Amino acid sequence: MIGKKSFAAVGVCALIGCAGLPDMPAYAAGNTPVRTEAASDMPTHVVEGGDFKVATLQPDRLLETYRLTKYDVIDVQVIGLPGGAGMSDVMIGPDGYAQLPYVGSVKLAGMTLDEAKQVLIERMSEYLRVPDLSLLMKAYGPRKVYVMGEVGTPGIHNLGVDNLNVYAAISSAGGIKRRGRSTQVQVLRVVGDTMYYKQLNIKNYIKKHDLTQNVVLQDGDIVYVPRSNGIKLDEDVLPYVNVWAMYKAVTN
Repeated sequence: MIGKKSFAAVGVCALIGCAGLPDMPAYAAGNTPVRTEAASDMPTHVVEGGDFKVATLQPDRLLETYRLTKYDVIDVQVIGLPGGAGMSDVMIGPDGYAQLPYVGSVKLAGMTLDEAKQVLIERMSEYLRVPDLSLLMKAYGPRKVYVMGEVGTPGIHNLGVDNLNVYAAISSAGGIKRRGRSTQVQVLRVVGDTMYYKQLNIKNYIKKHDLTQNVVLQDGDIVYVPRSNGIKLDEDVLPYVNVWAMYKAVTN
């Protein structure tokens, strides 16, 4: 078990080359991070656990817990306003905000549909008499996950929101190779300055139908399948966190 601690950043030159890449942060002794401006999103701590939810086999329950994210498209229908006052096909931008008539820019990413509904009612009530409104999903934005290590086709893979889980991610990457260790699959998620990780036994998920060993992924998560000879955090896992940080720096 790895407790919360600072870690040393590991270079990724051997993985993807260093030409034209932003500088990675250096970490000094004594758990004091030394940052560069280009790498301000680089996580500084590793923590076991986090909010990893078991993947459901009931797609109809998806909307109960679904949280909006960038490039999702929603319809907003306000009671008393014909046609929703032009609030159909509202896309959430890459910054997590949606542009709406009357209220302007509203951050909706990270909210459930019910939470977003309450926020919109409050904002619109400042300008309109809004007794109620309906919020409907029109389309889901693409989700990118990083499947690394001993899989058939490592790299970035797009997954549908109704199939966004570790087992599906590994399958989309061609499955686990012969030398891959299916009993110690790692899921990595960066939130703020902290990288959370969870170890899964995908072999038990497949052979013993242990549903707890397959969790829901989020956009930007990393799935890492180690080799059979074990896992070294600084050599096997942290380079992929650097890849994540560089990708975010380029795409955000």
